[in-house]
Amino acid sequence: MKMDFDKIIITKLLSMFVVHSPKGRNDKIFERPSYALSFTNDGQITYTHRKKSFISDNFSAVILPKGQTYDIKGDKEGFFPVINFECENFSADTFTLFPIKNMNVVMKDYELLKNAFFSGKNNLHTMGLFYNLLSGIINQGREESKLLSPAINYIEENYSSEISNLYLAKLCHISEEHFRKQFKKAYGISPYQYIINLRISKAKQLLSEGYLKISAVSEQCGFFNLYHFCRLFKQKTGLTPSEYMKQNKISAP
Repeated sequence: MKMDFDKIIITKLLSMFVVHSPKGRNDKIFERPSYALSFTNDGQITYTHRKKSFISDNFSAVILPKGQTYDIKGDKEGFFPVINFECENFSADTFTLFPIKNMNVVMKDYELLKNAFFSGKNNLHTMGLFYNLLSGIINQGREESKLLSPAINYIEENYSSEISNLYLAKLCHISEEHFRKQFKKAYGISPYQYIINLRISKAKQLLSEGYLKISAVSEQCGFFNLYHFCRLFKQKTGLTPSEYMKQNKISAP
């Protein structure tokens, strides 16, 4: 469900802290008591909710859903600021990701908010700084995302097929060179790497479900050379597909 984030009303900032997430971390959160905004400048976490994966890294910020139970896996060691809050006009029941093109700006706004929050002097000023942080995150890359949305939608629906930059550029009605530059500006990586990351994310999901053989997972995710898939998967996750399946297979209820 598409959310109108401009209508969010923050009613209370509950707490702020920084989580040190080591590589290999495995946690489970039960019925999260509030919404939270989180991001990182150096680490990577994979959240698993309803058998879907959501990756938080230095190219994305995430709103954690209130009332939901989910798993956390540390992919890369790092520090993750977490801001717990209550709000109105927002009722997402799963994770909400925002692409970030300049995490340094986010961290600068976060430091201003943190200093104001822990000083406890001016609640109105603190709330304004949180709105500024949240608005900045939501708006980062909004213009580029709108321009590139036809390409992103196509990739999401056809990630297992051969996809060329030229075709994606035509969908966006811009030149191939301009498409590549705008894509890198908006998402911090090339279109090719974006597709690879999406395929690996989908592969993680299928491997966790455990219903398909690794060769079938490879094909369904657009890797028609099993060796190439296994090599890339280990490069991205640190594990072979079979190791990942054994460690992350979701038990049947």
